[in-house]
Amino acid sequence: MKKEIKLPRDRIGAFVGKNGSTKNDIENKFGVKLNVNSVTGLISVIDINSDYQFFKLTYFINAVGSGFSPERAFRLISDDEILLKLDLKEYSGKSVNSLNRIKGRIIGLNGKTRTIIEDMTNTYVSIYKHYVSILGGYNETKIALESIQLLASGSPHKVVYSLLENYRTKLKTNKVLLWEGNKIIE
Repeated sequence: MKKEIKLPRDRIGAFVGKNGSTKNDIENKFGVKLNVNSVTGLISVIDINSDYQFFKLTYFINAVGSGFSPERAFRLISDDEILLKLDLKEYSGKSVNSLNRIKGRIIGLNGKTRTIIEDMTNTYVSIYKHYVSILGGYNETKIALESIQLLASGSPHKVVYSLLENYRTKLKTNKVLLWEGNKIIE
């Protein structure tokens, strides 16, 4: 069974790696053989065993195509991890300046805001072209998405940091309650 997946051409280098080492790692982890056309960005998947395996590989390739390193995208091998994409054009309209301002708010000075979101939610965040992608567990990704939507809508950073701190506090409290056998806070 042969199937094909498209990857943005500017992400082919990250996918293949130095001397094909990353591609070989991908083939080993997914148990497939891949042919990569660096001109078209088309990846041919050869010798795949199941539709589910192809789904997981497609999910992985979408993450790499969204700006994540393959090392980070390998997190999607777990069934507990998801990938979300948010189109920032929904918040910026057609204005390039507005789009750049929103991306700057999400990234923060020297990457501070993005790092805080990632650290507080245990997710990875990628800003690529006019998209923000989030990779992580379902609940964590949901909080990271809410934070990014607030920033894209113009909310002050302190509001977002407060939301993240409240999430972190609730998470720690729930771990203690779970340990003690008490009811978890919603």
